[in-house]
Amino acid sequence: MKNVIIGTAGHIDHGKTTLIKALTGRETDTLREEKDRGISINLGFTFFDLPSGKRAGIVDVPGHEKFVKNMLAGVSGIDVVLMVIAADEGIMPQTKEHLEILQLLNVNKGIIVLTKTDMVDPEWLDMVKEDLREELKDTFLENADIYPVSSKTKEGINELIKAIEDMTEHIETKDVQGHFRLPVDRVFSITGFGTVVTGTVISGCIKEGQTVQIYPSKVVTKVRGIQVHDEPTKIAEAGQRCAINLSNIKKTEIDRGDVVSIQNLMEPSMMIDCKLYYLKSASKPLENRQRVRLYNGTSEIICRVVILDKECLNPGEEGYAQLRLEKPITCQRNDRYVIRSYSPMVTIAGGSIIDPLPKKAKRFNEKYIEELKLKESGDTSNIIGKIIEKLSSKFPNRDEILKALGKNEENISDEIEELIKSQKVVSFSNGDKKVYTHVNYIDKKVKEMTSILKEFHEKNPLKWGVSKEELRIRVLGKDIKQKTYDKLLELLESKELIKIHGKYIAEHNFNIEFSKEQKAIYDRIIASYKKGKYSPPKYEELISREQNQIEFKRVYEAVLEEGTLFKVNEDCILLTSDYNEAKEKVRKYIEDNGEITVAQFRDMMDTSRKYSLAILEHFDGIKFTKRNGDERVLY
Repeated sequence: MKNVIIGTAGHIDHGKTTLIKALTGRETDTLREEKDRGISINLGFTFFDLPSGKRAGIVDVPGHEKFVKNMLAGVSGIDVVLMVIAADEGIMPQTKEHLEILQLLNVNKGIIVLTKTDMVDPEWLDMVKEDLREELKDTFLENADIYPVSSKTKEGINELIKAIEDMTEHIETKDVQGHFRLPVDRVFSITGFGTVVTGTVISGCIKEGQTVQIYPSKVVTKVRGIQVHDEPTKIAEAGQRCAINLSNIKKTEIDRGDVVSIQNLMEPSMMIDCKLYYLKSASKPLENRQRVRLYNGTSEIICRVVILDKECLNPGEEGYAQLRLEKPITCQRNDRYVIRSYSPMVTIAGGSIIDPLPKKAKRFNEKYIEELKLKESGDTSNIIGKIIEKLSSKFPNRDEILKALGKNEENISDEIEELIKSQKVVSFSNGDKKVYTHVNYIDKKVKEMTSILKEFHEKNPLKWGVSKEELRIRVLGKDIKQKTYDKLLELLESKELIKIHGKYIAEHNFNIEFSKEQKAIYDRIIASYKKGKYSPPKYEELISREQNQIEFKRVYEAVLEEGTLFKVNEDCILLTSDYNEAKEKVRKYIEDNGEITVAQFRDMMDTSRKYSLAILEHFDGIKFTKRNGDERVLY
């Protein structure tokens, strides 16, 4: 069954609240001040059952110009608007402002309700209808049906209910499969239950017991209970108004305008890129860096408008803008927003969010504006490509791409595969998740690596390369995860862009080339270790025999770096082939005999107790063997 939210709109004292009471039998003015003054100040919420059995939520918004910000919070998430116009007054200033707000928020289904018909004669009513048709030209209500009603006598109420039912049949089904989002419009505490928030679920669903996060504060809490239309339920979904009882969180930790959503789904931002339409009714041009009030979801935030593609915006013009906020916002791509002037507070603009997490932009940057046009176009594959390129240094996984995409799209696998096949994006496994980076980023970093390695090889022809750690910090920064870095190096080596040599990185075509003298030293070093076997020579002993000790030191370090020698500890260095042989003999001996002692190893390898201890303690350290008293077993 479709979930439906109906909202009222219209000028103060045109009978919105009284109409809802006539439709539902319930009051939505709950504050004493509202009852005393006869006007709605805050949002009112109720529901009623349509003849088909479908239950519709109703939001009653205030009509007074002082409370438009409350009205803006209320219309977030509505499907059908009842544009309430008093027959004795016709269209008034707040009628027009509410209509502009609804159009900016892309509300496109509505019914015109002429109230207080019991106060006018039929001729006046016909004249008002004609005036409405003229006033509402070029709006989404241009061809909307007009229903005259009297909330006092109930005349026309049944016909209005039938019209509401008919219109709800044409409402698109909400995205219940997407990520859960609920902009908070009320927060209160109930003794014995704790903190409760209310709002309209604009996407996804929420279940009792589920962990959620409050944005932008990122406080984590759990859903203790849910009510939809005053009835307890285990689940609430897109298109429903609901109240959520949250556990272990204070009322003071949540404000109207916050968003309840899935943990780690969203990222608060101090800037948003958007398409901005400046209303024809605006009294003067919108200047660059003008201070204004931004309304998105149920939030109100002061910000400055940086106009990116024009000097200023004249009434009726549109352009691209970056809104720089005075406090963080949590929103998603394609969310609608409204802008009101800072003072006096008048609705002047609105539009859709293109990028909820942009970088700070310079004005009149053609490349940046072209990227905004691409993002606005809705070409998801290209947009994802741009997001991956922007986030390349962080090697984003799918969830991080979705977060940056700023939309509740569950499946982006096809788009990512398309980017990989077209060789725009590279992917590799990083533990239990795949991560992605852009080929432009790879190309840039390979150039940086190549420059560093080339310079290093020229200065150090007998060294195998730059250490992995040094190259990581110099090229990629210290924040890159080790697993990601290792996988990236493997990828670059597989493409023959670098060569991995133990803990060193070299240019792909690099090899150490010894001079005749150096080759002779190299051969003497290898011969000495072959002769010594498991009673190896000491470094001091070898260098003391050499006439050119500086050259010997260079060659010796090269032999260590290339991996021909293996350092067990400072006093025990073996040929790597001998080290591997010792390891294999120990494994086989323990498998055959269950354990091995130092003496048994000493005799088997024909060495001294000193070197036996050094090698076996090394095996313990790398968790190849485990000491158990005087014996050792396989780890």
